[in-house]
Amino acid sequence: MSGFSTARLKMVDGQVRTNDVTDRRILDAMLTVPREAFVPAAKQALAYLDLDLDVSEGAAKRFLIKPQLTGKLLQAAEIGEGDNVLVVGCATGYLAALTAKLARQVTATECDSALAAKAKDAFAALGLANVTCKAAACAEGDPSAAPYDVIVLNGAAEVAPPESLLGQLKEGGRLVGVSAQSRPPRAMIVTHTHGEFGHRALFDAAAPVLPGLERAAAFVF
Repeated sequence: MSGFSTARLKMVDGQVRTNDVTDRRILDAMLTVPREAFVPAAKQALAYLDLDLDVSEGAAKRFLIKPQLTGKLLQAAEIGEGDNVLVVGCATGYLAALTAKLARQVTATECDSALAAKAKDAFAALGLANVTCKAAACAEGDPSAAPYDVIVLNGAAEVAPPESLLGQLKEGGRLVGVSAQSRPPRAMIVTHTHGEFGHRALFDAAAPVLPGLERAAAFVF
């Protein structure tokens, strides 16, 4: 077993299973998708640690969210094998690659075009044919592949999910992510039923805020 394989097993056993992630498909995906493939070479030794991992190259900070939160959000999303899924703010694409193991089709967006290109390269190297990545602002989503059964935010939002994203949810669809609108921040699920959107808190969780989903700065004299 390579060092990374051992680290991957320890991540799943020590960080993910212990945080009530019991879905076998998610555990299998996290055991098979190499997280180090989505991390800059200089930081690969950190790939399996319990932290939000900075994979930025440009001015904006971009992260892979903690493995345990990744697993919990995927479990809350209840992604089916026939689902069409949008991953928002995918950074280098790790969460989108995991989702590709669970869903029929995955579209990922990333506001940093250099990171979007890295995500595409990583998907190709791993032979993941059912996931694409496009450079786009987080609030835009990707209407061209909508409607989606599930939308997953790879991070937190300090504002309510924008209508531009919610409008891409299929009837019966759901959006999961971290809401940092109030304290403490919490993982949330938004469900779309009969034209209405219902919001429900799931568990306390913290994650880096996605670009474009920050709270507007208050005006100060």
